[in-house]
Amino acid sequence: MKIRQEGLIKLAIIFSVIVSLVYIAVRTALFLFAEYTAIEKFFASLLVAGDLFIILHSTGYAINIIKMYSGKKKEPYPVYESLKGRQPSVAILVAARHEPKDILENTFVTLKNINYENKKIYFLDDSSDEKYMREADELCRDYSLILFRRQIRHGAKAGIINDCLKALTEDYVVIFDADQNPLPEFLNVLVPIIEKDKKLAYIQTPQFYSNIEESRVARASAFQQAVFYEYICEGKSSGGAMFCCGTNVIFRREALMDVGGLDESTITEDFATSVKFHAAGWKSLYYNHVYAFGIGPNDLTGYFRQQFRWASGSISVFKKVVWRLLTKPFSLSPFQWWEYLLSGSYYLVGIAFFILMICPIAYLLFKIPSFFANPEVYFLAFVPYFILSMSVFYFILTRRNYKVKDLFLGQLLATVTFPVYLNGAIVAILGVKTTFGVTGKVRSSALGYLSIWPQIFMIFLNFIAFTWGINRFFYERDAAVLVNGIWTLYYFAVLCSVFYFNVAEDREIPCKRITKRLKFEYKVLEGKEKYGQDTWKERVSVFLPERLNADDLVMVKLYVPGTNDVVIFEASVIWSSARKAFRGFDTDLGVTVISIQDKEKLAKVLGE
Repeated sequence: MKIRQEGLIKLAIIFSVIVSLVYIAVRTALFLFAEYTAIEKFFASLLVAGDLFIILHSTGYAINIIKMYSGKKKEPYPVYESLKGRQPSVAILVAARHEPKDILENTFVTLKNINYENKKIYFLDDSSDEKYMREADELCRDYSLILFRRQIRHGAKAGIINDCLKALTEDYVVIFDADQNPLPEFLNVLVPIIEKDKKLAYIQTPQFYSNIEESRVARASAFQQAVFYEYICEGKSSGGAMFCCGTNVIFRREALMDVGGLDESTITEDFATSVKFHAAGWKSLYYNHVYAFGIGPNDLTGYFRQQFRWASGSISVFKKVVWRLLTKPFSLSPFQWWEYLLSGSYYLVGIAFFILMICPIAYLLFKIPSFFANPEVYFLAFVPYFILSMSVFYFILTRRNYKVKDLFLGQLLATVTFPVYLNGAIVAILGVKTTFGVTGKVRSSALGYLSIWPQIFMIFLNFIAFTWGINRFFYERDAAVLVNGIWTLYYFAVLCSVFYFNVAEDREIPCKRITKRLKFEYKVLEGKEKYGQDTWKERVSVFLPERLNADDLVMVKLYVPGTNDVVIFEASVIWSSARKAFRGFDTDLGVTVISIQDKEKLAKVLGE
């Protein structure tokens, strides 16, 4: 029965690809045989190109699903196999720059708990701020980490990893992002697998966001990741084209040294280095079991920063892939070329989205182009394509227990991000150098309207076009006007979801008062850092003799009544009253750094 179901799924996928090709053929025919002016030809060709781009990537997705279902019915390696004899040495690298201490602390606790004796944990601290450097020193002392710093910064994350690689002697190198928390069996599972095949350069495992309940952005971005890490990665791996994703990955050090380390010419060093591995004859593997949990972006600020980095980096690598294809066409297999060209060009989707949005607006407002000469033919070709492709997409993912609502939210978030993708594509195509930006993990705040002006502008344009389209249809009774009006209404509704995602969703933490009877001292620290509520250990209010600014950092020493004991903690200023009362300026503090012992004492002092 299961084999029959898989056969039906493959048949449905193949049929959806055929219907997609029929649709694009009809679109192209309408374009070629219609009598257009020069400007109409320009818009019509853009629309066909946008449709072709979307269908091309949908076809690539379908091919990966078919490859996955057509592959071996059992996993190529067991879920767990004990090492026999010598236990290979492993270097675990965590590179960080200005990451919150509590996030790093959680990571290093889980790394220390990895059930593998022959490992060393390296903290690659690339911070330039004394506060973060001091925290790095403390973490290395508390968790027996090997601290690595460099004198000259180059190549961002790839650069510091490459500098550290020169001093390593371990057999394997594992790389984790600063927010990743691996399970104890991570190395016991992966090391035996990579040991079996001496040509295996790296094994990539999935990323899984653990904070999906904290915000709408975190939830939607997590399910975008799920779409990629399920069938797409499995299909790529089955064809020997799985690329490295930069974290939760184990490398053979010999292979890394063979290709000259991580590629430092782009901010997506993982993707670029994967091309070098495969071109050099090394193999890769995707192992679809979650062995590490990370933190996704909590708000649009962090999400947009992440997506811009991925877009500009991927498209810059895409340019190199195209050049390599032209100059060294036999350095990769046909399937590898196909996958790298698809993956590298994916973030051009921002341009495609913009084209698909602007063309119905141009038609309704200016009758440009008149590409619906035969709207009935278009409609008959489009509806089967749209319904079948969406049905297949949702069906295969719901088979792995994903909900349609969550997948739909992921699609909405991707669509409203089109200006970020568009900007990233332009920057990469023009060769503008960008810097590596850390994705926000603790902040949860809403963007100002000026920051999302492209989305608001397109919402306004779609509304105007739809309103004008109603007027045109009333007088003209033209089916083409109706179809384009439906599209503007669709994009209007989709883009309005930016307001759904652009909210601050911090958890409520009760504010406790440090009363006048409690003796305390405080010191304002250098620097500022805005922490979200998901990092606060406690929230306290206190009257201070001076007014502090929001995000100021303070160190507080609170004396426990009736004892010689003290409670020491670091906090960030949340709010301070504008006027001084007779007791001082009322100030709210979010406790960000405090030991477990002091946290327990603070709770008792404050009346818990």
